Amino acid sequence: MLSELDIRNLGPIHSADVTFSPAMTAITGETGAGKSMLLNALALVRGGQADSDRVSAGESGTWAQAIFDVSGSPVARELAENAGISVEDNEVFLTRQVPQSGRSKAILSGHTVPRGVLQEVSEQLITVHGQSDQLRLVSSARQRDFLDSFARNTKQRDAYAQAWQEFRRLDDRLQHLAGQQAQARQRADYLRDSIGYIERVDPQPHEDEELKLQRDRIENAASITDAVGGALAALDSSQVSDDTDAASVVSLLSQAASALRGVRNLPDIAALADELDEVNTKVSDVVFSLSQQLESVEGDDADLDHINERIHDLNELTRRWGPSIEEVRAWHEKAVFELEDVDASPEKVEELTQQRAEAREKALSVAREVHTSRRDAAQILSERVSSELSSLAMPGAKLSVSVTMRTGDDALTANGVDDVNFLFTAFPGAGERPLGKSASGGELSRLMLAMELALADRVATSEPKASTAAAVPAMTFVFDEVDAGVGGEAAVELGKRLARLARSSQVIVVTHLAQVASWADAQFVVKKAASGASDDSIETSVSEVRDSAREAEIARMLSGSDSETSVRHAHELLEQSTLTSAGE
Repeated sequence: MLSELDIRNLGPIHSADVTFSPAMTAITGETGAGKSMLLNALALVRGGQADSDRVSAGESGTWAQAIFDVSGSPVARELAENAGISVEDNEVFLTRQVPQSGRSKAILSGHTVPRGVLQEVSEQLITVHGQSDQLRLVSSARQRDFLDSFARNTKQRDAYAQAWQEFRRLDDRLQHLAGQQAQARQRADYLRDSIGYIERVDPQPHEDEELKLQRDRIENAASITDAVGGALAALDSSQVSDDTDAASVVSLLSQAASALRGVRNLPDIAALADELDEVNTKVSDVVFSLSQQLESVEGDDADLDHINERIHDLNELTRRWGPSIEEVRAWHEKAVFELEDVDASPEKVEELTQQRAEAREKALSVAREVHTSRRDAAQILSERVSSELSSLAMPGAKLSVSVTMRTGDDALTANGVDDVNFLFTAFPGAGERPLGKSASGGELSRLMLAMELALADRVATSEPKASTAAAVPAMTFVFDEVDAGVGGEAAVELGKRLARLARSSQVIVVTHLAQVASWADAQFVVKKAASGASDDSIETSVSEVRDSAREAEIARMLSGSDSETSVRHAHELLEQSTLTSAGE
């Protein structure tokens, strides 16, 4: 919802602060007073093209800022936060600064942002239906989006989006496989050969380290045997010869300890005997370990050849996929999974082709459900809009919404299988023509009003009512030229329908008809007058009118004067509009 619009030095408007009603606001004033400057200001804050020619004469630049309450628009809030903006008090500030020379600056809540960010955020908050803004619904994509909003088919479209993504995933994979078969076959052959080679060698964790240790022992077996044998001969010759009479260190230590224990009642001698026992135990352990070592160094040349061959095989693995056995094993595991993806065998292509066909059929099935929802909604939308047009000074005008299902291999797109076109007939016999090529600016504005009314009524009947009457409107609609060529009873009906739309959305209408302005909850008057700076200087002001001042403005709009009769008529018109609006 648009809360405030502040303008500085934009054309004839040197300063204006407008606080809008959350329901319906009318902008009125004499022709040429500068009402279009308000729309220009809105265009700027919406990220429109900046034009330095609109800067007020003698000023260094122009500035416009719109304050929006986003509590009813979570998407707009999310877009702002995604841009790094912290949303406080549910308000965002959209600002544009346009210097007399140089580049303009786009600002979102005090932070400089790309102009496109203002466009993205504002699209979720405000829609302008004016002569320069009607083209937004000319594209088929925009028309389809509007129809989907009317159809309330989010559930079906979400289901289709999932089916479409799965189809595209399989289609992309198959296309990649088909387009890269030669490269894929080469890669698959390499992976297959590498995996087979590694599996034939079958490396075990730390096996290369253990084998190198064994090789060193075998290659140095003679030296090890001599060293260990010499040590054993010195410690216990019975371990290396048949001479059982030779005394060993172990037996000598045992004898020494026994001799010491023959001395009684001398603790220090007993302690020495204990120490000899401890030494004897350690020496016994050493003798046992040396004997084990002597046995383990046994090996022949055949064992050494086998070990060297195994080490060579393992070295080849680590050279190609290492540098360690653990990394070779990890590479093998990853290669097995990769082979499943890059294997371009005919069987794999056939399998993917079948999966793609099944995914396409599923997507088509869901797309038909989306098509049905659009087709049914198109008929209702056409009828409701055409009915509204007959009450908006457009007798015989009608909207025809066409939904055509595409066929063929390329029928599926991200949005389904439908071509959506809005065709407008301005008057009987005129023939159906594409939207935007068959009506004037005023007719298009009324057509947009009829469409927004149909959508608002559809939403109101398909969604639960807000928990409070003070709920903030999610969207602001601005109508310009909507009353062009309208008068009499049709003008009353136009005002009534704008007020009806304002029940669910914020409505701002630029109008010259009293019958339209009288339905507004707030009214602002745009006036121009000499600024006083010079005889040729003109300044435009924007001010809210209430009570008697509003009656005077309505009277001017009715008859061009504020005579007693005109004011009385204005009072009656405002009173009638208020009572009718309250009674509906």
